[in-house]
Parts: sequence; structure tokens; C-alpha cells
Amino acid sequence: MKKLMIPVAILAMMTTSCVSKKKYVELEERHTNTKGTLQKTTLEKEALEAKFAKIEERVVSYNDKINSLKSDNVSLQRENEVKLDMVGNTAVISKRTKEKMLETLAKVDPAILANATTLKDSLNIAVSYNLKKSIDTSDLENSDDIEINIDQTVVMISVSDKLLFNTASYSVKRGAYPLLEKLAKVIKSEPSMDVMIEGHTDSRTINNAVVQDNWDLSVKRATSIIRLLEDKYKVEGKRLIAAGRGSTMPLVENTSNKNRARNRRTRIVILPNLDKFFSLLTDEGVIE
Repeated sequence: MKKLMIPVAILAMMTTSCVSKKKYVELEERHTNTKGTLQKTTLEKEALEAKFAKIEERVVSYNDKINSLKSDNVSLQRENEVKLDMVGNTAVISKRTKEKMLETLAKVDPAILANATTLKDSLNIAVSYNLKKSIDTSDLENSDDIEINIDQTVVMISVSDKLLFNTASYSVKRGAYPLLEKLAKVIKSEPSMDVMIEGHTDSRTINNAVVQDNWDLSVKRATSIIRLLEDKYKVEGKRLIAAGRGSTMPLVENTSNKNRARNRRTRIVILPNLDKFFSLLTDEGVIE
């Protein structure tokens, strides 16, 4: 019996040893496979991370583009707000200005609006309305002898001779001071505006100890008004221009006393910066 048990023990040991080695090989294969899978997974992870990084870069780039487009959109909206429309051949107005103009026109007499056939006409009426409001002459003597017109953004205030001067004189009447004070306020409220004072006479000749001719008289009247605006009402002299037209630009033929009276006038020409000019379209742009 003892002799038979030895081979059995040895056989058992050999059998056990074979199973362990097979498992070891199997485990080693699993380890190798797992290691390979891990390496593959690592590579895939790195590839995904690289792709994700690129996606993130694209997202950042797209966000930048979106923000840029938003900024461009804001800019375009602002540009649209200041989109310009032509007025005649020389001036332009923005969308905002046009809206303000329409608000002003809503207050204008429909009979006057009926004469507006172009954007330029509407602009002139709107500015004239607010400028007349700022230079309210209803409380002045002979207020009907003051006319305000606008052409191509140039404001022209025409004042009859009898409101400003005595016949053949260039000394300004004191009764004209309130008008000049109102005018000075408007000029000083818009520092960019230059103002030309332009004298006009009728065709009758004049020559005396102090006035040589109509040219001389028209210029002397212009300088008299300028001295008052500068000295009494503190308008900067560098913004004032004296001009004389003599009898060369009559409104009507000098064939009657009534016509000659119309031709004797002083024209105040306001030459504003366009931006400042357009502020006259709003109530905020006038002097109360």
C-alpha cells in the first residue's frame, strides 16, 4: 500500500503544478491584454482630450465671433441711428434728426407744411419754427419786419431798415436793442456758429460828410451792429463778419417808396456747424 501512495502523491503534485502554471499563463495574458487595453484607452483618451481642446478653441473662437458680431450689431444699430439722408446737394441728416424734425413738424401750421415738397423744405420749416421760437419777436416793435428763412442749413434773419436805423444813418436805434439781445443769446448758445451781418440799401444815391455812398452805408450799418453784439452783448468778435451789399441785391425793383423800404434791410446770416445746426431742430436746442 505504501508503495502505491507515493506515485499518487507525486501525480497530485504534478497535477496541481500544471493547473497553477496554466492559470499563471492565463493571468499573464489577461494582464498583457489589460495593459494593452489601458494603453489603447490612454491613447484614445489623449486623442479625445486633443479633440476636446480643439473644440474648446473653436468654442472660444465662436464666442469671440459672436461677441464681435454683437459689437458689430450695436455699431450697425448706432450707424443706422445716424444713417444720413441728403438735404439738397450739400447737407445730410441722421435718422434721429429726422425723427426730431417730424416731432417739430407736428407742431407747425398745416398751411405752412403744405408748401414742403422735399426733405430740404421740411428741414427748413422745422429749423425756422424753433429758431423763431428762440428769437420771439412778438413783444418787439415792428416785429412783422423780421423774417427768418433757412436755405441749405444757412439761417438768414432779415430785419427791416426802419427797425434798426433812421434814414441814411448807421447809428442803431435803441428800440432794436431787445432784438439784438435775443440774437446774441442764440449766437452764444452755439459756440461753433459764425455770424455775418450784411447791410443792404435801396438804389438812391447818398453822399455826405460821413457816408460816401451806398456801399459805405451798408458796411457802416453792419459794423455798427457788430460792435453792439461784441461790446454790449459779449459775443466773441472772431465769430462775427461785417459785410455790405450796397444796393446790388434788391428784393424787389426800386420803383416805389414801398419797394425801396423793403430793399433797405440788414440780413443776419448764421453759418452753423452742421451738428449744432441740427440741434435747432429740437426744443432743447433753442433759447427760451
